[in-house]
Amino acid sequence: MASLRAATGLPFSPRPACCRPPSSPGSRRGFVFPPRFAPGVFLFFPLDSAGGGGVARRRAYPRIEATARHGARKENPKVRNRRLQKKSLFCSQLTWFLPPPALQFNGTATKPRLSVFCSNRQLYAMLVDDHNKKILFYGSTLQKAICGDPPCGAVEAAGRIGEELIRACKELDITEISSYDRNGFARGEKMMAFEVPVSQYGFLPR
Repeated sequence: MASLRAATGLPFSPRPACCRPPSSPGSRRGFVFPPRFAPGVFLFFPLDSAGGGGVARRRAYPRIEATARHGARKENPKVRNRRLQKKSLFCSQLTWFLPPPALQFNGTATKPRLSVFCSNRQLYAMLVDDHNKKILFYGSTLQKAICGDPPCGAVEAAGRIGEELIRACKELDITEISSYDRNGFARGEKMMAFEVPVSQYGFLPR
C-alpha cells in the first residue's frame, strides 16, 4: 500500500470495508477495500482458504504425543543373574536381620540348591550345599556314563541327567531343594527335557 501511495502521490483513505459473501459454493470470502486513487480497483483480503465462514480457520496440525518407550533398557538374564549372585554374597554377611528367603545361595545338606548351566550344545546340573561348600551331585551331557555308547543326543542326555539326579536324591534322602538356579538361561529343549523327571519327583512345580 505504501508503494502505491508513493507512486500516485494521492493520499490513501479507504472506504469502510464491506464483507463480500461468496457468489458460488467454491468461491472465496473476504473483505473488499475500494481505494479512491484507483477507481474500479478493489483490494481483496481473504478470510480463510477453505471458503467457509467469516472467521479465519487455523491449519490442522497432527497431534503429537510424547510417550516413554516401554522396555527400552532390558537387562540380559545372564547379567541379571550375576548381579543377583553378587548381591546375595553381600547379603550373606547380613543374615542377622535379613530373612532366609532373601538369600539365593542358601543350599544345605538336606535342602541343596539345584544349579543348571546350559550352553548351546551341553547341559550341566549340580546339587550344591552352600553352607558346607560341597557339591552333592554333578552331571553333564559330556559324561559317557550318561550319554552311553554309542552316544545319544543332547536332549535325551539331558533327560537322563534328571533321572540320575533323582536317583542320587533318593540315596541321600533329599526330599526338597532350597532353590532352582537356572543362571539366567531360557527353557530350551535340553532344559525342558531335564525338568521333566525333576518335576515328576516334586522338586519343581508343574
